[in-house]
Amino acid sequence: MKRILLTGAAGQLGQELQETLTPLGEVTSVDRRTLDLAQPDKIRQVIGEVKPDLIVNAAAYTAVDKAETETELAKSINATAPTIMAEETQRLGAALIHISTDYVFDGQKNTPYTEEDTPNPINTYGQSKLLGEEGIQRSCERHLILRTAWVYGVYGKGNFVKTMLRVGAEREELRVVVDQVGTPSWTGDLAQAIIQLLPQINPEPGRLPLRGIYHFTNSGAISWYDFAVAIFEEAQQLGFPLKVRRVVPITTLEYPTPAPRPAYSVLSRQKISTALGNHPPHWRSGLRQMLRQLYSQK
Repeated sequence: MKRILLTGAAGQLGQELQETLTPLGEVTSVDRRTLDLAQPDKIRQVIGEVKPDLIVNAAAYTAVDKAETETELAKSINATAPTIMAEETQRLGAALIHISTDYVFDGQKNTPYTEEDTPNPINTYGQSKLLGEEGIQRSCERHLILRTAWVYGVYGKGNFVKTMLRVGAEREELRVVVDQVGTPSWTGDLAQAIIQLLPQINPEPGRLPLRGIYHFTNSGAISWYDFAVAIFEEAQQLGFPLKVRRVVPITTLEYPTPAPRPAYSVLSRQKISTALGNHPPHWRSGLRQMLRQLYSQK
């Protein structure tokens, strides 16, 4: 790859990717300050100026609950913008990597969702992300859509791990939902997977290129409650200041939110494991590494 355009560079995955992509080529990083994804003409202008060989779209509207009232904004960023990127990618003969979500599914299954399962989002955020996937598939031949879930990392303003650490330092008791099951994804492992997949987008002659939809999360499956308990166990061992003594499991009904969440959104990792040549690391390993990194910055 010679010229790489990275969007969402100020986000938690975007900042991770800035570090991992830099050795691979000339990276142009843009965030919401330098590229407003709600402005289609600006997207086309920036891509036209950079003329990238690869676009990595790590930008998204991710405020799941606010999306219920900011529907048009969510769709402009999650659906219209990726479609425009795909159109420009096709025009340039370039490649596009796009990050999507487990929330394109309704959560009615009790076995991991495969890439062949039919999406059926139950909230506006998931609907907007699915529209983005469909726009990319229609508009760009050389695309790779990576669906991931429960993303967290050292960078960025907020995620579940950082929220638990903050609230756990303030309160003795926390109530966390136990009947939503998925898999956490550490940005460090996600970024490394993207780097490993890049050579397969433009493979050696005679090898089939990587195209289409792939699922990537860390291995394993847990509830938000299980995740919270694990965060406090690992953080306590490292010496994070914590006041929390009890984590109480509650149901989704006891914690209503504007946007409904899928009860089960575990993604199958079989296809991505074949592409990578190995299984993604276990979620607990990713959590441990993230917390060590975070603690070292204190």
